[in-house]
Amino acid sequence: MKHKVSHKDIAKQAEILCPLAVTDLDKVPGYEEKPFKPVKPDWKEKYDFSLDGFSALALTPPATKEAEEELVNKFLRGLEKLFSQESNWTFMQPTSLSTDYCVRCNTCNEACPIYVESGRQDIYRPNYRSELLRKIYQRYFTTEGRLLGGFVGADVELNWRTIYRLAELTYRCTICRRCAATCPVGVDNALMNRELRKLFSQELGIAAEGVHKSGSMRHLQTGSSTGMTPAAFLDTIEFIEDDIEERIGRRIKIPIDKKGADILLIHNAGEYVSWPENPAAFAILLDAAGIDWTLSSESMGYEGVNYGTWYDDFQFARVAVAQVQAAKKLGVRRIVVGECGHATKAIVEIADRVCVGDLAIPREGCLPLLEQIVTSGAIKFDPSKNNFPITLHDPCNMVRLMGIVSPQRNVLKAITPPGCFREMPNAGVMNYCCGGGSGFAVMNSLNFPEWRNNVASRMKANQVLEAFKDCLDPSIPKYYCAPCSNCKGAARDSLMEHYGFRDKYNIIYGGLVELMVNAMVDVEKPFISWEDEF
Repeated sequence: MKHKVSHKDIAKQAEILCPLAVTDLDKVPGYEEKPFKPVKPDWKEKYDFSLDGFSALALTPPATKEAEEELVNKFLRGLEKLFSQESNWTFMQPTSLSTDYCVRCNTCNEACPIYVESGRQDIYRPNYRSELLRKIYQRYFTTEGRLLGGFVGADVELNWRTIYRLAELTYRCTICRRCAATCPVGVDNALMNRELRKLFSQELGIAAEGVHKSGSMRHLQTGSSTGMTPAAFLDTIEFIEDDIEERIGRRIKIPIDKKGADILLIHNAGEYVSWPENPAAFAILLDAAGIDWTLSSESMGYEGVNYGTWYDDFQFARVAVAQVQAAKKLGVRRIVVGECGHATKAIVEIADRVCVGDLAIPREGCLPLLEQIVTSGAIKFDPSKNNFPITLHDPCNMVRLMGIVSPQRNVLKAITPPGCFREMPNAGVMNYCCGGGSGFAVMNSLNFPEWRNNVASRMKANQVLEAFKDCLDPSIPKYYCAPCSNCKGAARDSLMEHYGFRDKYNIIYGGLVELMVNAMVDVEKPFISWEDEF
């Protein structure tokens, strides 16, 4: 059922403000719904689940009135900084414009997969969070709001429940910015959600453990968000070289720390840990194409992720500058980011704010380079080797937010037989998030994964089923191409494990470069298999 929740309700005492049930959710054909698990008693006793019955942040209610007052004061101080040019020079202008110009037309709501798939619950509307922000600002920072309160719409009370529920709400949005793409006046509610996350992180120390403690902090401490040290990285490269030799019958020496190379290739380190076939495929392609490239064994030089992108300007800047400094140390001409959407957007675009002067070296995503390899004729491909149905996922950061739409499609058309590549509904810039965006793919605290798999990934599950609707028979092998490490994590956890697409329909997932190597004339054995793990 749809729960009507007004903005001022956010502050009220209630065990669960908007209890969510699986019967509220849109259906996924062929999937047997299971009721949400009850919250464990020891979790319930310790943490706050009062927004929707789930917790992404593991917040403990303040023990005293003084602690609550400190929470409120910190929030107000952070809110004031969001609208200060001096404190928020990075994003103050778009935040301020989005705050001022929303006309409450609600066009954004139907663009949001989480709002739609949840049964259109009020609290998940893209503009619900933004409107809360406006109302709180009006009440505490404007004369009319302080004097007239509810008479001018400034009717949201600020207490610990308001703050905790708003914090949780910022982690019910994947920041895919599909809402911003449909707004007729250019309001960016997703950016405002990100700015709220920044307020919570930088002023209150509130952030999801997966993106902060196990993400940015571990990245800065060890060199990688996976915890992979430089020594472990070198061991992994040796393993990949061994495996390449076994697969293609010849050994490729992967260049490490090559001074003055044309390209420093930076992967999401999750590829080395979970999908080593992806960096292996890159090595095979770049070697065959005769490209002058290298990897870096420098701490911060082999990990492409930057989780600060999603929640904290300071963490973002520390990681971005360190990554570029690793490239400067090698004297490479440019940085190319492997198949990772957020890593590409972080270092190629957002880092412009901090990588200036000597740090302003060229940075680009890999998809145009892969297209160039295909069109140059440097490698011979046999499209008939990819003779199976393939659909393409468009990572939000690279496609909707950076406009990289054609290169990956041109590659697929060149390496697949006619009729094998099929677009999914809403393909291209209006594609839907994988469900793992903005850090969701690495957030596994308490019962958040249950919400993520059931709500955030549901639209993608329906999209994939629609794309393959004429060949769902499991006797037909199918490939879900997701050229993004984060999106592959969501595919693994949600599409394959939660919805069972591998077992039911014989759908596997992987990147674009694996398909390219699979089609190489010089590679005799199939690189992609429906039988074996890498």
